[in-house]
Formats: sequence, C-alpha cells, structure tokens
Amino acid sequence: MRKVVLKMDVSLDGFVATPDRKLDWIFRDFDEELKKCIVGMLWQAGTHIMGRVTYDAMAAHWPSSTEVFAPPMNEIPKVVFSKTLKEANWNNSRVVNGDLAEAISRLKQQPGKDILAHGGTGFAQALSRLGLIDEYRLIIHPIALGNGLPLFKDLPSAIRLTLLETRVFNTGVALHVYQPVTSE
Repeated sequence: MRKVVLKMDVSLDGFVATPDRKLDWIFRDFDEELKKCIVGMLWQAGTHIMGRVTYDAMAAHWPSSTEVFAPPMNEIPKVVFSKTLKEANWNNSRVVNGDLAEAISRLKQQPGKDILAHGGTGFAQALSRLGLIDEYRLIIHPIALGNGLPLFKDLPSAIRLTLLETRVFNTGVALHVYQPVTSE
C-alpha cells in the first residue's frame, strides 16, 4: 500500500506561512543542495495531492516555469481536493470533492509510488487531524516567525512521532523525516 507523505517547509517555531500567508522567508535558504533534495522528493511521488488554494497557485505557476521543480510538478499526476472546484485544467490533474478520508484510502490502495501531499495550511491540518499522514518530511528553516499559520491546529489528540532521518544543509536548513507512532 502506498503511503501519504507530507512535504512542508516550516519555520523553527512551527509556522508554514506568515499571518498574511507570505512564503518569501522560505526561498532565502534555497541553494543547489536543497533544490536537488527537493526535486528528488518530487520525483519519488507517484501522485501529488493538494487543496484548492495550493492548486490555484501551482497551476498558475508551474506550467510555464523553467525552474528545476517544474518537470516533476507538471508530469506527475495531481489530485486536488476541493468542495468548490469543478474541473482542473493543469496537465495530469483531477478534482476530488468527496470525503477526504475515503478518497485518500482509495488512492493509497492504487499501485505505484507514494503520494506526496503539498500544503496549504488548511489541507495539511485536515490530513493531520484525520490521521492520514504516514510520513512527515519537514524542511525546517532557521528562522522564527513569532506568529503565522501553524502546521498543526485543532488536533483531536497529540500526534507522537518517531524521527526516521535528519539531514542538515549548508544554509542551516534541516530536513526531518518523521513517522507517526501507531497505538498498540
């Protein structure tokens, strides 16, 4: 069975965006080493999943981009979860507007590589709240925002995690890979 992997950039204090949803603080830390790592993560996915807000932003950017991230973002199938979006026009995209947990369960049972979840905040929080994430790949930037949009919010209970891997980049960014601990 495929697993759902959440790849998310976060500040040292656990925020994924500023209060006004700005992400510019993330890109100050990008160097060739980090880009290569992220591109590798993108290519490891068999499906990219996201919410409508992230879909709208990515669909407006990636089709015409020449950045190193563009080929995997454009070529790998994408599923956008939305209650309002009727169709997806970005190459290899489709919309699912039913029950999130049921749809994720169906995706996990399909053959292929893992499912890579992209934000936004609300989508990532919903996946966490429902216990649908099998692995967290947190790209932790050496900045404290003080406030903003948190990665975790309104959890029904604490999520206990096991650290699987750590990698530190020259810019001070650290990749932490965690797996939720399942109750015995």
